Amino acid sequence: MAATGFNSKASPLEPHPIRAFISKRETGENSESTFEATTTTVQHVLRIKGYPALSEIYPNGKGFRSDSFPVGGTSWHIDFFPNGDSPETAGFVSVFAVLDRTATEVSTMAKVGFDLLDQATGEPAPRYARAGNIHDFTQLGEYWGFGDFIKREELDKDKDLLKDGTALSVRCNVMVLDFLAAPAMPPPPDWPLHMRDLLHSGQGADVRFLVGEETFAAHRCLLAARSAVFKAELYGPMMEGATHNIRIDGMRAEVFNNLLHFAYTDSLQQSDQDDDVVVAMAQHLMEAADRYAMERLKLLCEDVLRRKISVATAATTLALAEQHGCHRLKEACFELILKSPTTLDQAMTPDDLDHLSKTCPSLLNELTSKHAAIYSNLNNEKAEKSLPSSNRKRRRAPTPSLGAATVRHTRRRPAPTPSANQLPARRLLG
Repeated sequence: MAATGFNSKASPLEPHPIRAFISKRETGENSESTFEATTTTVQHVLRIKGYPALSEIYPNGKGFRSDSFPVGGTSWHIDFFPNGDSPETAGFVSVFAVLDRTATEVSTMAKVGFDLLDQATGEPAPRYARAGNIHDFTQLGEYWGFGDFIKREELDKDKDLLKDGTALSVRCNVMVLDFLAAPAMPPPPDWPLHMRDLLHSGQGADVRFLVGEETFAAHRCLLAARSAVFKAELYGPMMEGATHNIRIDGMRAEVFNNLLHFAYTDSLQQSDQDDDVVVAMAQHLMEAADRYAMERLKLLCEDVLRRKISVATAATTLALAEQHGCHRLKEACFELILKSPTTLDQAMTPDDLDHLSKTCPSLLNELTSKHAAIYSNLNNEKAEKSLPSSNRKRRRAPTPSLGAATVRHTRRRPAPTPSANQLPARRLLG
């Protein structure tokens, strides 16, 4: 049986860096991880002369050791017990490799094995080869080996192993793994935190924006770098000699605050509010992003709206997507609205249809066309299934108008009254 343990002089070592090692390189959405290790293997032969006499001198539990031998920055020795190292292994020869020293104060990963050499050829006898798995030696003095390496009775009878009946050669094979030192990984970028603090402190600000009843201090050069529209407004000919206080009309203060946060940190502010509040802010912020030509912010808002679209917000979101050229968001709205007659009735009230006809007639025409195509295909499939197989011909079913499909729902859903600190969701723009 294999055995591992510690001797009385064991001293603890630090965990090996293998447990935390990773070298990572990121390129866009792709990444790589590199792990590299080398091995050093040393074979040390312990030649025992006068083995029969020594087996009489050392009783069970007593043994002797070899000289120390180096392996890849570590040092080891062999413990040999002619009559076993414990009462459980009496009648066996026990052998162990013991870790004496390491070059560093970290644990050592190694694999240990033992052979008995044929005295005539000097080669190991395959039937007595024993080896274990890689083991993590965490303390000096820790050992690994076999308490039942070979039965004494079997060894005494094997003439190939005992030269002249007295000499025995035991070979210890130690393989030590050496891992490349983990490179110092730089911390993640923290510039967004510093830029956020700069925005909140107002230090060095050289322009102020008046939005509603609130004032926001900012830095011209940063906003100009983030938006071509800001650049034209802040550094264009009209700004020469103009005041440093600029009024922003047609935008809520909380929306402009989120716009500035993105300009400084390149991220959306985190929110734990309800979905209807998050959707309302994303709608207004997408409009502001389009106004200031901040395409990345516009796409992030579009993604939020696509993930949180519902029958309650589909109509307003569809109109917003049409007005600001968000084609993916527009198709997502169509998909939800036309999913079934129920979702169509819930998402598009008669008032919504009437408003679309006045503000976005082309969008209403597109919605009607998509609805008609879906309804026509469904009726054609039903007609095909109702005819005998020999007489089946494609018949075109009359297509009801979009208004007829929704006329039975004439009462609008009551909208929840927002609290003072909530931003109401947009309705269709007029």
